[in-house]
Amino acid sequence: MGDSKYVTLAANENQALGIGRFAVDFMAGKLGQPADDVFERVEQFHLDSIACAVSAIALGTNAPNVLRAEAGEYPRSRADGGVPLLGTSTDVSPEKAVLANSSAAREWDSNGTNFGYNPERGHTRGEFGHNDFYPVAVAAAQQRKLNGEQTLAAMILLDEIRGRLAEVFALKDHKVDHVVHGGIASAATYGAVLGATPEQIESAIGILVAHYIPFRAIRAGKQLSDSKGASAAINAEAGVIAMQRAMRGFIGPADIFRNPQAIFCLFEPPAEKDSSPFDLIFSGCGSDFAVMGMHFKLGLYEHQSAGAIQGLINLLEKNPAIVEDADAVKKISITIYEPAFSIIGDPAKRDPRTRQSADHSMVYIIATLLRKAFEQKSCSWKELMLLPADYDDDALVHPTTRQLMERIDFRHGGEEFDSRYPDGIPTTLDIEHAQLGDLSSGLVMYPLGHARNESKQLSDMLAHKFRLLASLGVDDVEALYRRFTGLRKKSAEEISALFDFELKHR
Repeated sequence: MGDSKYVTLAANENQALGIGRFAVDFMAGKLGQPADDVFERVEQFHLDSIACAVSAIALGTNAPNVLRAEAGEYPRSRADGGVPLLGTSTDVSPEKAVLANSSAAREWDSNGTNFGYNPERGHTRGEFGHNDFYPVAVAAAQQRKLNGEQTLAAMILLDEIRGRLAEVFALKDHKVDHVVHGGIASAATYGAVLGATPEQIESAIGILVAHYIPFRAIRAGKQLSDSKGASAAINAEAGVIAMQRAMRGFIGPADIFRNPQAIFCLFEPPAEKDSSPFDLIFSGCGSDFAVMGMHFKLGLYEHQSAGAIQGLINLLEKNPAIVEDADAVKKISITIYEPAFSIIGDPAKRDPRTRQSADHSMVYIIATLLRKAFEQKSCSWKELMLLPADYDDDALVHPTTRQLMERIDFRHGGEEFDSRYPDGIPTTLDIEHAQLGDLSSGLVMYPLGHARNESKQLSDMLAHKFRLLASLGVDDVEALYRRFTGLRKKSAEEISALFDFELKHR
């Protein structure tokens, strides 16, 4: 323990047990309380995830609907500990609700993101992660009959654990998928809410890390599959199952962070014996929570492309004549950092044939945004916001998009750019225009939606995004907006019924 606001788990102690104690104490209110702005931020991220989930289910995306059908095969009444699937009156086993609901939240790859960057602590490993795991907190809260403030606290806890792990250990460096951090956080949060002991949480984390490690093979290949989008959901399900098993008495590997055969010490052997490769520092109260450094996506796109999107929007707003003639755009040059260049500049991504590949293709994302600008004669991010229709079968092969893709030169900017990540998303976008000459965005570091962007537009943009996406799945989008805002004041009965609304399939 250091400052009373923080809980420090040193590398030479049992951090799995420490996470269990932290989670239990946090949910019991023994560490104080997060500040109001933390509750507000996590509610924004949760609201954003709901819009993503509702639209993904309504439009019949494959993985969420396959997993919803699977969940329906595991009915369990609410009185017997069952919880609802989002937008239905169907109650199922909690791990299956978590699987289906998390898959829906993640399907568009349009919800929140973290980059594992905390320079004040020197914790800058830069692991990715996403706000995919809130259904774990909601399911646990519904089982335990928590009120809205307690439910949001569980979400804060979950983001705190996975966010701090992302700061100190980069799973991607070892080709392990980033969702493992979320799975660990899911097990700990679910257990802390359901009344598990710290020792049971330690056991569940050990079970998860020993038995359920996904590698980044799920994100490799010329065209990506359902496995990419559903990875977080599957690991969240595993975290819940591991916790349920531990609470029934199953004893998993202890002290897993210092286990020399587990992924942490195996991949990064610590300098000192009987240590893990890192210290962990968690916040117990105040404003310094991991969720405050996470980022929003304002549309459907891989977050690494946000700097290029902002650069393009900036150029369009300054030079609205660009949208008058697509043929006048002779060349677009985008310069960016690693790992973004490898992730969304993979040569296979120059010809995406699935949505999962297209939303990870820089050339497709920027070409589609420009195509919409030409069609709508608009320069506004709100009006050009990338939506599910921009990745459907027709959009993937739209002739204007494909022509523009051929004019995009995507390059790695070297150390000048690499050194500025993950503090920001360093990107420049240049256009060679037949009439306007050479145009440049200059260096973009903190695009709209980034945690360090100081624009006042974010709340308005998020509300706009919610209405665009959620209206695809409900007739009364304003009623849905009210249902999922003001969560902190909602009663246990309202949290129990939170997902009980009619979701339409288009």
